[in-house]
Amino acid sequence: MRKVTTGGGWPAIRYALQMARRSGGILRFFKAMRSPNACKTCALGMGGQSGGMVDESGHFPEVCKKSMQAMAADMQGSIAPELFAAYDLEAFKRFSPRELEMMGRLTRPVYAGPNDSHYRHIDWPEAIARCVATLKHTRPNENFFYASGRASNEAGFLLQLFARLYGTNNVNNCSYYCHQASGVGITSALGTGTTTIVLDDLEQCDLLFLIGGNPASNHPRLMRSLMKLRRRGGDVIVINPLRETGLVNFSVPSDVRSLLLGSPIASIYVQPRIGGDIALLSGIAKHLVEIDRVDEDFVAGCTELWSAWRQHLVDLPWKQIVAESGVPRSTIERVAVRYAESDRTVMAWTMGITHHVHGVDNVRAIVNLALMRGMIGKPGAGILPIRGHSNVQGVGSMGVAPALKQAVFDRLESHFGVKLPQTRGLDTLACIEAMADGKLRAGWCLGGNLYGATPDAKTASRAMSRLDSIVYFSTTLNTGHAHGRARETLILPMLARDEEAQPTTQESMFNFVRLSDGGPARHDGPRSEVETIARIARGVLGDGGPIDWRSMQRHQNIRKAIAAIVPGYEGLASIDDTGKEFQISGRTFHQPRFPTPSGRARFHVTPIPRNPCGPGELLLMTIRSEGQFNTVVYEEHDLYRNQERRDIILMNADDIARLGLRVDQGVTVRSRVGELHGILVRSYDISPGSAAMYFPEANVLIPQDADPLSRTPAYKATVVTVGAETEHSSQTVRLTVGAGTSA
Repeated sequence: MRKVTTGGGWPAIRYALQMARRSGGILRFFKAMRSPNACKTCALGMGGQSGGMVDESGHFPEVCKKSMQAMAADMQGSIAPELFAAYDLEAFKRFSPRELEMMGRLTRPVYAGPNDSHYRHIDWPEAIARCVATLKHTRPNENFFYASGRASNEAGFLLQLFARLYGTNNVNNCSYYCHQASGVGITSALGTGTTTIVLDDLEQCDLLFLIGGNPASNHPRLMRSLMKLRRRGGDVIVINPLRETGLVNFSVPSDVRSLLLGSPIASIYVQPRIGGDIALLSGIAKHLVEIDRVDEDFVAGCTELWSAWRQHLVDLPWKQIVAESGVPRSTIERVAVRYAESDRTVMAWTMGITHHVHGVDNVRAIVNLALMRGMIGKPGAGILPIRGHSNVQGVGSMGVAPALKQAVFDRLESHFGVKLPQTRGLDTLACIEAMADGKLRAGWCLGGNLYGATPDAKTASRAMSRLDSIVYFSTTLNTGHAHGRARETLILPMLARDEEAQPTTQESMFNFVRLSDGGPARHDGPRSEVETIARIARGVLGDGGPIDWRSMQRHQNIRKAIAAIVPGYEGLASIDDTGKEFQISGRTFHQPRFPTPSGRARFHVTPIPRNPCGPGELLLMTIRSEGQFNTVVYEEHDLYRNQERRDIILMNADDIARLGLRVDQGVTVRSRVGELHGILVRSYDISPGSAAMYFPEANVLIPQDADPLSRTPAYKATVVTVGAETEHSSQTVRLTVGAGTSA
């Protein structure tokens, strides 16, 4: 591969043209991209009624490779009819995530029973009948319902409504595997679980902390905001164990100056050890106290529990801070001084913060730092958890969670005149555990790849195999359809967002509700998620209950119910008439008033976790490549990290030498739950003692350890050993492919 020294730029433009050609031509592709539908990938300022490629501030063009990759996948031809006859179920396990994604669109229901060696097509009436029969022959709490962030608000609301009227609270979504720690941490401090800013606040801040994330690969549209911040004299402080090319320099394709000359991004680049974030953030906070740069008026008038946090900082020894963060004291103090000089700071983070057993405390430590200088409750300042999926926040707002917020619970009961179950619902990881224990019999997955996203891949596969039935609502094939099968597995082909016959809505990470127009279906066969859920619900619960499931096939009727039930969503009642998109009220803080019991924001004491590694061990984090979106892999290479393959481990050069290894040597990587053979060692600029491998292939190594407060798994902190391949282990490489690796 030609070495890449900047993100974006001409390679991104060439890639866009390549996607266009792959999808049937430039005009056809960009017409699809420009359609008035919310982006299918990340939730950052996604285009809606004002047209695709436009953010919620109205700027055009706003588009990235991620959205192009998703669109190209949806514009594929249908899966060849003979595919399922040509490959048996075991053969599907040998395909990589990319190979499965690129087989084409699902257009007919696909089924495999307990005695089947192959998937086979069935017609829609049989598929719906099988779904209805499963639900009628199982008890409600023997089922679980799961939704990914690609589902619409309407589909998410209808799914959780049906599940609860059916009789279970086993309702969950993909945020439990990504940003649930953010929601829990922010709520405990501020009384709300989302960002406190709007997109325009990024245009006003003079400093942005980017912690534990790589938006150059995963949220490329944010890079324009960071470029503009640097141009107006502001700074970006990057905190990441890996030195990411796109966070050092990025060439924004839609800006001629940036495209030709590149744009510096990081003003200061700090590389703590994996898991060293609380130590680093506490060190910054401690130095603010030492140099007397705490906003005492804000702290006294708008917060509580400050004295306990302050005393904790005073008592913290610098030796512990430096040792556990892996960052020199001089660097920590430099960051603190720059923060002390800022008038308007935004704290942004992604899953490098949430994917730890102390993920909630990581988030609280960030909020603590913001509160110390009054950086919440005024324009141009606040906190920004960068959500990774286009409607994961909206799905949560719709109540796709084990426990409804009390206001939603009460309004839902009164609006429909129903009684909802009050049993304890299972979160996402708890559902996997219940499967393994034989307590669940059937699963319902609205989009996503639950198997592919679940840690400890072998255990996840075994757990799902104990189910009597699992039903996937999908547009394309994924590894879950190969490794996450039950005794009976049914895959229902769904319409993509821009193929819906009726408009849908989505919620951006800035709490902005967007309207997507839908569009013509590209294939005969796939159905709407809402229509499919409503048909199943009608078959199970009948026509005589409190819900008219036929009427619920009309999205407008669902929106009117949401407007009456979900606080902040009142604007949905008129959106079909006015087309007016809106900001959800009560979540943006431009005044220092907080919806906590006391009306004040809360500090939390966050103990510094210790490095769990012993001699000869490394702390492994899983990462996504520039050519992938969540569990979906579009390209085997990782352009910005200059890697041509995915079966590698990125290590610090000193660790490679210390462990007696060499670059491109085949090694075995072991954790306490699994091992991978034939992995190639690659030298990379990563903090000493840390290592990185690609998700989801490395999930076979990741234990199902989770933060106890949020139940978010610790994908970013697994103790591993790395050893030279033996003759035996090199001969067993193919055996690990079935756990989701690519050889």
